[in-house]
Amino acid sequence: MADLLGFVLSGLVSGALYALLATGLVLSYSASGLFNFAHGATAYLCALAFYELHSGFGWPAVPTAVLLVCVLAPALGWGLDRLMFRKLARVGETAQIVATIGLLVALPALGLWTVELLADAGASVEPAENQFGLPGVGPSPAKSWQPVDGVGVDSDQLIIWAATAVVALGLWVLMRHTPLGLKLRAAVDNRSLVELRGLSADRLSSIAWMLSSGLAGLAGVLATPLLGLSAHDFTLFLFVSATAAVLGRFVSVPLAFVGGLGLGVLQNLVAGYADFAERITGFRTAVPFLILFAGLLLLTRRGRIAGTAAVDPPPVDYLEGRSRLRRWGPWAVAAVLLATSFYTVTTPFWTGLLAQGLALSLVFMSFTVVTGLGAMVSLAQATFVTGAALVAGLLLSHGWPFVAAAAVGTCAAAVLGALVALPALRLGGRSLALATLALAFLADQVLFQIGPLRNGDTGWAVPRPVLGPVDLGDDRALGVALTVLVAAAVAALSALRNSPSGRAMLAVRSAPAAAMASGVSVVRTKLVLFTLSAGLAGFGGVMYASYNTRVTATDFTAMTGLIWLAVVVAAGLRRPQFAVVAGLVYAVVPHLIAEHLTESAHLPVILFGLAGLALANDPDGYCAAIPVRLHGRRLAGAGAGVGAAASEAARADAGATSAAVAGADSTGTVASDAVAAGAGSTGTAPGSVVPDGAGATSVAARGTVSPGSGDADSAGPSTAGGGTADGGSADAATAAAMPARAGTDRAVAGVGGGRQADVTGRAGGEAVATALRLSRVRAGYGGAAVLHGVDLAVRPGEILALLGPNGAGKSTTCRVAAGLVAPLAGQVYVAGRDATRDGAVRRSRAGVVLAPEGRGIFPALTIEENLALYLRQRNAREAVYERFPGLAGRRGVPAGALSGGEQQMLALAPLLQRPPKVLIADEPSLGLAPRVVEEVFRLLTELRDHGTALLLVEEKATEVLKIADTVAYLAQGRVTWCGPRAAVEADRLTEAYLGLASAGEGVARP
Repeated sequence: MADLLGFVLSGLVSGALYALLATGLVLSYSASGLFNFAHGATAYLCALAFYELHSGFGWPAVPTAVLLVCVLAPALGWGLDRLMFRKLARVGETAQIVATIGLLVALPALGLWTVELLADAGASVEPAENQFGLPGVGPSPAKSWQPVDGVGVDSDQLIIWAATAVVALGLWVLMRHTPLGLKLRAAVDNRSLVELRGLSADRLSSIAWMLSSGLAGLAGVLATPLLGLSAHDFTLFLFVSATAAVLGRFVSVPLAFVGGLGLGVLQNLVAGYADFAERITGFRTAVPFLILFAGLLLLTRRGRIAGTAAVDPPPVDYLEGRSRLRRWGPWAVAAVLLATSFYTVTTPFWTGLLAQGLALSLVFMSFTVVTGLGAMVSLAQATFVTGAALVAGLLLSHGWPFVAAAAVGTCAAAVLGALVALPALRLGGRSLALATLALAFLADQVLFQIGPLRNGDTGWAVPRPVLGPVDLGDDRALGVALTVLVAAAVAALSALRNSPSGRAMLAVRSAPAAAMASGVSVVRTKLVLFTLSAGLAGFGGVMYASYNTRVTATDFTAMTGLIWLAVVVAAGLRRPQFAVVAGLVYAVVPHLIAEHLTESAHLPVILFGLAGLALANDPDGYCAAIPVRLHGRRLAGAGAGVGAAASEAARADAGATSAAVAGADSTGTVASDAVAAGAGSTGTAPGSVVPDGAGATSVAARGTVSPGSGDADSAGPSTAGGGTADGGSADAATAAAMPARAGTDRAVAGVGGGRQADVTGRAGGEAVATALRLSRVRAGYGGAAVLHGVDLAVRPGEILALLGPNGAGKSTTCRVAAGLVAPLAGQVYVAGRDATRDGAVRRSRAGVVLAPEGRGIFPALTIEENLALYLRQRNAREAVYERFPGLAGRRGVPAGALSGGEQQMLALAPLLQRPPKVLIADEPSLGLAPRVVEEVFRLLTELRDHGTALLLVEEKATEVLKIADTVAYLAQGRVTWCGPRAAVEADRLTEAYLGLASAGEGVARP
């Protein structure tokens, strides 16, 4: 019993540290979507700083710990968020993983190098690397007690328990009972919706990163007496704590915290009571990685990928359209020059260095296969290298020829890769990376400790072969041979990429669901990639061992593989040529630094690790950075003329749709009167722009224009002041083409010195500012335009219904208006103020609210919490409950548990209590029953009556026409018709939607 209690108590110590680290991981991941592999490095950096400040400089322990945990660690988290993590949140998951792995490598080296510099400067620092038995925050030496016979507890353990309990209580109070905690949980639930509610997701992300780094710093300071100062042990500690984060699904802080405590206890019980562990060398130290791997397999859920067009879009092919000579000529010349230099230019030292880099290039190309082609981050490549080299060395010691031994070693690595891949392929992204790293650590701790394979600490001799008349014992001959092998590998991988199998691999990388629907086996393709990558890494490992003439089990650890990955990805993963550059850089740069800058071994590691910072700006590596930019400039110049021609074609094609909406005769002109204000022009479709001779712009609209008249169909605003509201642009005046409600007309006037002011002229002469206006907006995604010069305006107390077929750009228009998508050209005005540069947060604070497609709620938050985010005052929320009694009785229920109609009511209810200036509703009736749709539309008309301007996107055209004041039709990214609701003919609208209008009726198909 005493043994059990001892195992549990000691397990709670390590479990408390796991809980602190796991909680920090969940906080940072949930706020930014980025798993921080460098979390343990932050803990190590704080532990190192605590040791030097306390033991070296003599600072008091407790104030030093408080300074580090409450000031320096949060400052580090804030700085990394601003410099790196915010940008990484917008790139692919591969770049995110590698960039944080680069930090994992760089931060400990940066700390140790700083200590070296301080020591050289004469500061009173202590030796820092791999120090153990160090003092902690409490008494030194630690005081011990024995509450039960056979069970001891010391002061360091008590401090860890007490600090963990205080942190747990503080986090619970923060997250559950403070407005900041509510905002943080909302950001976890739906980051984009948080910004649409006027909250800065970036600011919340910074706070989460500061809290996360503070927790890592606390874990590092508390763990100093237990782990000492070993960056390796801190890194292992982090990866084990990741199991607790997996238990919390990377979003639940309480589950991660409890999981960390349970993980520590389970680890101790398994290590203490597993009798068979005595017979397996290294098993006890490998228990945490077995738990991590099992936890990942059992607890990780695969996300839904159906319906995703491109999970991982391909990079820009900056050599597109170039000849084969242009593509491969420079690389072929470089290879010939390199091979020639071994016998003509290089010294023996440089010959060996370049040969080493070429051998590593074979290993680095394995990353091109598994990550570049397969989009899978494998952190076990060093394991395949070690396994192949050890097998080849073992066979060579038994008299096997080099070629046969190398072939068997390569096959052994390929088989090992397949064995690793089989259980891990059901995972993806960060989970796959963690699983392969866990297996790599298992191999280091268990597999490579097997005596017959390891051959003790001396390892195996791997002599260089003699191939006929060529003796590779000469570095020059080995360099030429490696150049040939590397060139052959590059050519083979390029041929594979362009083959049918390679295209299938790229399809699996970009869109697994689409590849599966096309008959491509995703699992088989990934298994082939993993196996091929492991075999290539193994062959490179044999050649590298041959270059060194010996291999041991500790030459290439799992941590070494992390540095390799950072180096390769920084150079570029998508092309095998870049892996060759990475291998040569990895071999040459440390020597250059040692010769010209410093002999410290830490600086090259820092540089290789921090190269991941560049991935935030250049996800495809520095080798492709400049060519991609130049290619983009060439495309921009060449595409200007093509874009203009396509724009005119789209305008001509979409123009016919306006006739289909409003009704047309056989000649395509408007069937009813259309009079251009001030010009007398007729036969013009509503919403078209007619320039007059006086420099002003008149807008033709249905009916006769009579300023101040009470005709409900009257429209036809004019632009006064010698030009249009947008600096004289005639197209911009179509924003004023929407007919007014009864008794009004509208005008767009330029006010003083180019400042834009949109006004609506009422019958009595009252001027009312336009609430929202889009002027000549061009917008899209990834440089591809979806909107082509959209002009829209909506005024207070008006519902503007935006109709059009799927793919017309309606949702993009909403996102541009709300600030989620920045326009490529044009302007967005809010209440007459140019808000084009404002993001979603500033737009929301200015009164522009987007109800996004689907449900604008936070599913994980309760009804009360959803309302509290928008309505700060309790009496305002109580007023909502009085209006919607169905919500009042379920205020503690998570919003995700409500029906679709109830969720939409919850999204709109707070807006009735505090009406926004502008509401942009994107498909508010989507998926709702007809009765609920009627209620939703009734609430929207109520908002209009409160003076809110509504931009309403709906597929249900018949229903929306019952409440709309003005209707605009969007086709192919252009507003092709805009007019009053009464001018819309329902039959023609149906024909335009479905493309059923016949030529005999004179109506063009949209």
